[in-house]
Amino acid sequence: MIISVQNQKGGVGKTTIATHLCQALALRKARVLLIDSDPQGSSRDWAAARSDEPLFSVVGFDRPTIHKEIKDLAKGYDYVVIDGPPRVTDLARSAIMAADIILIPVQPSPYDIWAAQDVIEIIKEASVFKENLKSVFVINRKIANTAIGRDATEAISNFEIPVLKSQISQRVAFAETASSGTTVLDMGGGQNNAAAKEINSFVDELMEFINA
Repeated sequence: MIISVQNQKGGVGKTTIATHLCQALALRKARVLLIDSDPQGSSRDWAAARSDEPLFSVVGFDRPTIHKEIKDLAKGYDYVVIDGPPRVTDLARSAIMAADIILIPVQPSPYDIWAAQDVIEIIKEASVFKENLKSVFVINRKIANTAIGRDATEAISNFEIPVLKSQISQRVAFAETASSGTTVLDMGGGQNNAAAKEINSFVDELMEFINA
């Protein structure tokens, strides 16, 4: 299963989503590969900051031929997660063509929702060649105790792409763990801290969506 995390707007948390998704799947005993297709190399920087080996493999591949080489790259893995590049480029199109499912993180902001139209257009183009290509939104960096997440879900529904009910809040823990190449799933309290619970709920729902 190949999951491409895509949004043409920077700052929506693609790398955070990608690394946490990989960690959650690896903790469930899946064999996972994270492909960093962003020339900025954020996922590679995350892996380099770790004091020990991650539970999953991380490689850089920022050329617009991912869709041609994905079969070889994916050999031996249960899941491949592609951390997509910013901006509409041939590289982004290739990362979308390589995938079985497109995961679109979006912040609950009008600017982010408007910008999502760009990646949706690329997905529509790719769907001509890949009839079974799935796509789904996830609300990321929601501000707790506000209605903005609900409002964003309603606005995104106009795109006719499903929106996961699970939402990921804006938390200092995500920034703190990123700086050390870890995730909130590694924090004290293990799977029971609030951030980890949100990540696990998100991954549970995503797996249900994939298998539906």
